[in-house]
Amino acid sequence: MKQRRFLLMFMLVGVVAMATTACGEPDDPYVPEWNDKWDPENPNPDEPNPDEPNPDEPNPDEPTPEPEKPTLKPRYIWIDAAANFHDYANDNAKIESDMAKVADTGFTDIVVDIRPTMGDVLYRTTHTAQVEKLGSWRGGGGYHWEKRTATWDYLEAFIEAGHKAGLRVHAGFNTMVAGNAGSYGLEAQGIAYRDSNKRDWVTVLNTADGLQNMMDVSSYGTKFFNPAHPEVVEFVCNLLKDLAAYEELDGIILDRCRYDDLMCDFSATSREQFEKHIGRNIVNWPNEVMAPGSKALPAMLGSTQLKWLEFRVKTIHDFIVKAREAVKSVNPDISFGAYVGGWYSTYYDVGVNWASPKYNTAANYKWATTDYKNYGFADHLDVLLIGAYASTSSIYGGGEWSVQGFCKLAHSKVMGDCVVVGGPDVGNGTGWTNGNVPTKATESVDAAINACDGYFLFDLIHVKMYNYWNALKQGINQYLQEAQK
Repeated sequence: MKQRRFLLMFMLVGVVAMATTACGEPDDPYVPEWNDKWDPENPNPDEPNPDEPNPDEPNPDEPTPEPEKPTLKPRYIWIDAAANFHDYANDNAKIESDMAKVADTGFTDIVVDIRPTMGDVLYRTTHTAQVEKLGSWRGGGGYHWEKRTATWDYLEAFIEAGHKAGLRVHAGFNTMVAGNAGSYGLEAQGIAYRDSNKRDWVTVLNTADGLQNMMDVSSYGTKFFNPAHPEVVEFVCNLLKDLAAYEELDGIILDRCRYDDLMCDFSATSREQFEKHIGRNIVNWPNEVMAPGSKALPAMLGSTQLKWLEFRVKTIHDFIVKAREAVKSVNPDISFGAYVGGWYSTYYDVGVNWASPKYNTAANYKWATTDYKNYGFADHLDVLLIGAYASTSSIYGGGEWSVQGFCKLAHSKVMGDCVVVGGPDVGNGTGWTNGNVPTKATESVDAAINACDGYFLFDLIHVKMYNYWNALKQGINQYLQEAQK
């Protein structure tokens, strides 16, 4: 009897257990192996929890973000030292008022020349003298000495006035200059005239009358140093370090970082470096390299001549690398750039390859070796200013010698290595100097800024002389309106 009762109880427990398993809640809920974050209060994670905020819906407690504004292209204007010296040498109030007007016109950046072609400077340095006077043109009155008697810092005045107006301030630095020969009734002046020890730094010309130091050739008004001379490189880099030490300065733009023409430089220093570059001695110097007196390439170029052109661009390239290192060693955040002429097809004559090293020069120009491209220096710059110095009759166009063409072609050759900013010289002939072409000034903004990364204008003195303020403002406003649509 007891045995039968036990059997019935055993069977009853089994039935209850089976029923519980089939219909009841388990003591330990089953957690899928693939979901170690399974939540019993929200067993279906694909459906939103009504108690949690929905990330896809705007949060009324957070401000609505403003739409991203378009990046606007910069607009640069150059301020030549000598041409503007009569206004600014001793009048920082004039600097402030003009910078306000520059900003109101729509420019974003100024380039103030602080090392004019005579080679002294308008900023703090221990390596050369301060500018005391410059020959400046006063319209129909001709050239006169403009003397500086003020003691305040010329560059600092532009930095303060520019920043107050909302402008970025760059220092324009004439690089390989050594002095100015006397002209227009003014005597010679400059570093190479004052310091006889610097004479050996000056470039040697391959003239029809033989090799001559440029100091002895009157036809060259601006004297140039030899960029291959190691003491020149050291001297200029020291000047640049002192310039980069201005903490509030936004950028440095190298100007005349080049040879003067094809007759430069045939010094013993350049000969030695060139022979090392090609791995052999030149027996018939300089004739094997270039016929004496040559200011143009011969119809047929020999291998030595091609390597000479390559050597010259290598020399400038290597200087650019050292100059950038010098500047960035003092201030790694400062912008480093250069001004060049946009006429790339003939710019070999001053020994400059401003393109990207990715641009294959030899594929398009017979005067370039296959290695010529290796000495393009755009990748060592933050910004490249292009002189798109075409006439008023050639604002638009696709090739060189139109404002638009210069900018478009330069942009394609730089290949994104740095910012490319181009534009016209609204003075110095080519239809600009009569002051009666304001529509061309307006058009130049459109032609340049839409063909590259910004707009560049030379020079402030011309804007003031010919009253192109409103014409430029109209062009810049048209660009801004289109850019912000």
